[in-house]
Amino acid sequence: MQICRSTQTIRDCVAAWRADGQRVALVATMGALHEGHLHLLAQARDWLDAHGGGRIVTSIFVNPMQFNQPADLETYPRDEETDLAMLRRAGCDAAFLPGVRDIYRPGAQTVVEVTGLSRILMGRLRPGHFRGMTTIVTKLLNIVGPDATAFGEKDYQQLTIVRRLVADLDIPVRVIAVPTVREPDGLAMSSRNRRLTPADRAAAPVLNKALDHGQQLVARGATPAAVRTAIRRILRAEPRATIGSIDVRDADDLSRIAAIVRPVVILLAVRFGDVLLIDQRVAHP
Repeated sequence: MQICRSTQTIRDCVAAWRADGQRVALVATMGALHEGHLHLLAQARDWLDAHGGGRIVTSIFVNPMQFNQPADLETYPRDEETDLAMLRRAGCDAAFLPGVRDIYRPGAQTVVEVTGLSRILMGRLRPGHFRGMTTIVTKLLNIVGPDATAFGEKDYQQLTIVRRLVADLDIPVRVIAVPTVREPDGLAMSSRNRRLTPADRAAAPVLNKALDHGQQLVARGATPAAVRTAIRRILRAEPRATIGSIDVRDADDLSRIAAIVRPVVILLAVRFGDVLLIDQRVAHP
């Protein structure tokens, strides 16, 4: 696996692969890797294999633009040695680890924002977060120039925004949507899980329980309001859970709905102690 720490180095690496006729897939991460990230790599590899083979680039960059609170940026878990070892075992071909000044050069003034989708749901709870995400994703796509990029459905709003970004800016890349990977007890894998206390970790699978019930209600023809009420009841029964938001939205564009007549996505944001966890489930009537 090649390790590239500058924009020019990764561009040279990709150019050599391109000269050899190979396709390229990008998996963008902020490090603190877990099995969910490796599943993104596996899905990217499957896409490449289905299109004649190619190489995978995984970026590791803790993006300061995505953090609302400086303390959250400072405490975000970082373990480069472990991350690189995981990528080697997963068969990654190149790791891109740029510095902040390499990505955001002094005097830079340009940001990228998908305005409507970035200001609803989690965008209201974390103002500016998605603007930071779309800015770094745009930069990474420009730097690496991949044929495909993989994003997890766990952050469904992020996935929807990336799809809109790529369509609106005519970026020639295939967005691969990867299903949420869960622990044996149903908790969605996340770097944030490392920060949970043992008691909060034991309580957190209530999110999956609530989503399971919500999915069943949608299949039975329940209204969005009834689904939200039932989920709220389940979450309130867990004393360690503090509800941030419960939403039932159109699965395609995250618009509000009065009735469920086509696939919807159930979106949860729930705090356990000082850790905010998100989870989602696409449900079909």
